[in-house]
Amino acid sequence: MSVECPTPNHEDEVVLLGHGAGGRLTAELLDEIVLPYLDGERGPMEDAALLPGYRELVISTDSFVVSPLFFPGGDIGSLAVHGTVNDLAMRGAWPVALSVSLIIEEGLPLAELRSVMHSLGKAAQSVGVPVVTGDTKVVGRGAADRLFVNTTGVGRRHGSLHPSAALARPGDAVLLSGPIGLHGTTVLSTREGLGFEGDIASDSRPLHRLVGALAPLGAAVHVLRDPTRGGLAAALNEIARDSSVAVEIEEGAVPVPGPVAAACDLLGLDPLVVANEGCLVAFVDATAAEDALATLRSLPEGAEAVRVGEVLPQGPPGRVTLRTLVGARRIVDMPLGEQLPRIC
Repeated sequence: MSVECPTPNHEDEVVLLGHGAGGRLTAELLDEIVLPYLDGERGPMEDAALLPGYRELVISTDSFVVSPLFFPGGDIGSLAVHGTVNDLAMRGAWPVALSVSLIIEEGLPLAELRSVMHSLGKAAQSVGVPVVTGDTKVVGRGAADRLFVNTTGVGRRHGSLHPSAALARPGDAVLLSGPIGLHGTTVLSTREGLGFEGDIASDSRPLHRLVGALAPLGAAVHVLRDPTRGGLAAALNEIARDSSVAVEIEEGAVPVPGPVAAACDLLGLDPLVVANEGCLVAFVDATAAEDALATLRSLPEGAEAVRVGEVLPQGPPGRVTLRTLVGARRIVDMPLGEQLPRIC
């Protein structure tokens, strides 16, 4: 008598927090549940998309559910503006307009909502992008967690700058505009009362001026990506996958602030998977690497820019490796699910 394994009952499966982490579970959710029911071209999963029929216009949308609403270095209001502006910038676009929609839980103190909106408006004014439309909904107690913010941005591309996650090439230099791990560890420490927030603050800030400064390098800038959910590990894996290349980074070159390293050691986290909101990864032609680094370092938001690795001449497509301090190599996997929920 043969015994067969029971067929999985997919009707019993449910959405997990990890499905929103930007890692492998997110990819499965999109590929199996979301995208099959939507029309449109199935290309690389970019931070923003070109508007059909308007090749110079770019659109991006994002929802922010960060908990707590306020943290050192920012809050949900400024984060919503910075996150959307940065997604446009990663496609080489300058922001021209934003929409803002609010989902507010009944019972949220009006003083907190006023503080969030003041911060959001101030951030938009600082960037120089108008909020042109929006929507407000109030839901019952327990139907949401205080406040969720959705923003949609429209941007116009710099004429010579057309980066895409599918354009990395063998020999490219991999550049990082600043230290990693600040946002995720700050939000987690504030939420859980771990005490690290006294030493660190979120790196939340707009990156469009940094990208604008790279525009003269034009086609030498192949890929731009801000390593938010899933951190640097997720961003590099997505680029390696979409470009069908092998990427290697140097452990000693990746800037990890001391308090971030200490928090990650305590919590058993890898800094490579911790979210960031104020740095970018750039894949540029090797001949333009020094010019790109000098350009990044010429602005405050890129003052600590470094070269962290390269695209290998050959290797398994889609693989990311880390060369450790002792000279060994280890594979940097795409994060599976959510290690730090509700951080953006």
